[in-house]
Amino acid sequence: MKLDHLGPHFGADVHDIDLDRATDDELAEVRAALVEHKVLFFEGQQLDDDGQVRLGRRLGELTASHPVVGGVDEAHPEVYALDSADNGFADVWHTDVTFMPRPPLGSILRAVVLPPSGGDTNWADSQLAYASLSAPVRALADQLTAVHDGNREFGYYLAQRRGGKGSVWDGEVVTRLDPVEHPVVRVHPETGRKGLFVNPGFTSHIVGVSEAESRGILDLLYAHLTKPEHIVRHRWRPGDVAMWDNRSTAHYANRDYGTAHRVMHRITLRGDAPVGPH
Repeated sequence: MKLDHLGPHFGADVHDIDLDRATDDELAEVRAALVEHKVLFFEGQQLDDDGQVRLGRRLGELTASHPVVGGVDEAHPEVYALDSADNGFADVWHTDVTFMPRPPLGSILRAVVLPPSGGDTNWADSQLAYASLSAPVRALADQLTAVHDGNREFGYYLAQRRGGKGSVWDGEVVTRLDPVEHPVVRVHPETGRKGLFVNPGFTSHIVGVSEAESRGILDLLYAHLTKPEHIVRHRWRPGDVAMWDNRSTAHYANRDYGTAHRVMHRITLRGDAPVGPH
């Protein structure tokens, strides 16, 4: 397995591996590289939905496709279809499903239908962003807790399109989206590295400060997280697969392809409850 590093610690193109036929040792290398480089890109893969699910099960425990949105079909309840024809856009910076007590460990995304141009995806390194904050701001962030709320994005979908009955997540059927609290700085459970764990998609406010203070702190952190030096950008090609560590990244899919069709299929690995520095 050959890696072309996109940065010292963030992003890598992985060559000379067939994910559908990989050995256990090869997938152990992939799993270690995922934690180290946070987002990996694989070209020329031949995965279908069945192969994507098999791969996910070899790397960890799969979740349902999404707490609210059902699977792509009855045979693949684990596969989440991001289809531009059904409002399947992700053009806001976010970390997946942080509005649940246990957000996913990571995700595997496969290109299914690509527009003629556009539709790139960007990932931000939340650990690099934390490390490059000034010491006083890091000390402040270490002390903070934030509320994450999925109702803005998915409350209507749950109520109207799923009839108030979502997927099974952590052993329970999701019937409502209660806001949850997570530390603003997350300690990675495998490396101990600290990273920012707030995102514009699902973080509503900081606990224990005024609305104006919360908005100011979050705007500062978001602007810092998404600085160009913290980002890698991927231009999709047929057969591409991306894999990322959801505990140390945020991502954004460019919506710059007009009325062209774009479909991506995603599976997610079950994670744990975020833990902060304190």
